[in-house]
Amino acid sequence: MTRTRIAVAALVRDGLVLLGHRHPSRRRYPDCWDLVGGHVERGESPHQAVERECVEELGVRVLDPLPLPMAVSDPDLEMHAFLVMRWEGEPVNAAPQEHDDLRWFAPGGLADLTLAHPTILPSILGVLHEMGDQS
Repeated sequence: MTRTRIAVAALVRDGLVLLGHRHPSRRRYPDCWDLVGGHVERGESPHQAVERECVEELGVRVLDPLPLPMAVSDPDLEMHAFLVMRWEGEPVNAAPQEHDDLRWFAPGGLADLTLAHPTILPSILGVLHEMGDQS
């Protein structure tokens, strides 16, 4: 069986991470919070996919996305996550059919969320902790 390749972005600014709330009508993982991103299309690298997805879903052009180790518990998914600390433009909900809300979250606010992939939480918290140590 071929696993679905997914590329997601963890946009981080001022110690906060941007998450999208997946629309309740979504077939997979409805009504929960997740990193922004989507399918890696045929002939596309995960890096190219995360750049495209950020334009499509957030209206921003990401600069220098860095690979971010992240595990998901869904065996049907091959997750490629990227840390994004620089981008052009201000993130907006450019894909309301995908997400019905976008919000910046502090580390302390993440544990109470219903996440599409709860196993990503340690990776996100680790990045936010490291960013906090650098500021």
